[in-house]
Amino acid sequence: MILMANFLIASARVLHILIVLYTWVVILRAILSWFNVPSLYRLNVVLYYLTEPVLRPLRKLIPPYKLGGIDVSPVIAVLALLFIDSFLVKSLALYGARLLHQNPVPF
Repeated sequence: MILMANFLIASARVLHILIVLYTWVVILRAILSWFNVPSLYRLNVVLYYLTEPVLRPLRKLIPPYKLGGIDVSPVIAVLALLFIDSFLVKSLALYGARLLHQNPVPF
């Protein structure tokens, strides 16, 4: 049971780090979309390919033309990532901690 608990806790930590990194990627893409900097073209392409699979379905759900041309998909994506981190990842870590403390090590 200790291995399972440690696995859950480690998985939660890795997922938390990945979610935080992806959140910053979405924020960076949103900020760079406001400016046209030719020297950052390659970075824009990489950010596009990393974030477009998440942002495209959100744009279909709430099209920018209905909000006066304002694309709110990055905001919705960041809020969804924060929800997933706060709810699912922390629940996974707490469940692992509870499993770990439920069966104390007999040393």
